[in-house]
Amino acid sequence: MSKETRAEALELLSKNPFNLNPPETFYPVSKSIEELTNIAKQVRRDIILSTYAAGSGHPGGSLSSTDMLTVLFFNHLNHKPSDPKWEERDRVIFSKGHVSPLLYSLFAETGYYDRTALATFREFGSSLQGHPASKKLSAVEVSTGSLGQGLSVGVGEALSFKMDGKKQRVYVLNGDGESQEGQIWEAIMSAAHYHLDNLTVFFDYNNLEIDGWIEDVMGIAPIEDKFKSFNWHTIIIDGHDISQIDEAIKKAKSNIDRPTVIIGNTIKGKGVSFMENEADWHGKAPNREQMLKALQDIESEEI
Repeated sequence: MSKETRAEALELLSKNPFNLNPPETFYPVSKSIEELTNIAKQVRRDIILSTYAAGSGHPGGSLSSTDMLTVLFFNHLNHKPSDPKWEERDRVIFSKGHVSPLLYSLFAETGYYDRTALATFREFGSSLQGHPASKKLSAVEVSTGSLGQGLSVGVGEALSFKMDGKKQRVYVLNGDGESQEGQIWEAIMSAAHYHLDNLTVFFDYNNLEIDGWIEDVMGIAPIEDKFKSFNWHTIIIDGHDISQIDEAIKKAKSNIDRPTVIIGNTIKGKGVSFMENEADWHGKAPNREQMLKALQDIESEEI
């Protein structure tokens, strides 16, 4: 993308239209529903601007997962932006690594770096690679990109904490399309076998993948029954309802003896009218006109 486009994105990223408070030094904190709603809007704005700056990226799935991961990062996840490798931190793994714009936006909004760094997304030499790269950015727990593998890593992390008697929790973001991969189900079986109640999966059920509707490509329904048959604690929510998300995470943290999956019914491209439920926006960046319209949609939306 041109220097002019990145410069414009940089200027827009420097603004704070939702009047967010400065980042905290330690998380979790206790944000209200209204505060979390505004933070999620800012995260969506970041996603649009970073993909616009790069001229590439994956906005659709980033937008569908935004609300669930915003609530997690602010109200439940133990982490220190000033010390990304803090020993007592919880672990977050983006198994659907292509939604890195969401991860990088959450890092920015919680204070790992200034929001304006998002203008370097996918730029040669930037730490903000197209897919999360732990050797480029210390806050990234696991380099991901090849779908279907992140949950296996999460199972290993959770099991190691159990074996060492540690209290940390592991959270994994999975996409519905990647559940077509066989390795996912091996990990699901293993997590239940080892009683990993310190493991929670956010299942982003937006019903679309790069090739179209999930059920047309390779059906996965009934996903709830499948997780239950593997002896998982299963919670189904509106993945854009902040209150439901918050309550679901609380239930996951109090659950005993089984891993938890939070199945969030979501909308791909949520918050941007022309991106919603459109598979074409799985991996395409907005042009300038689309970017401006997207920002307008986000600022005016009532979630």
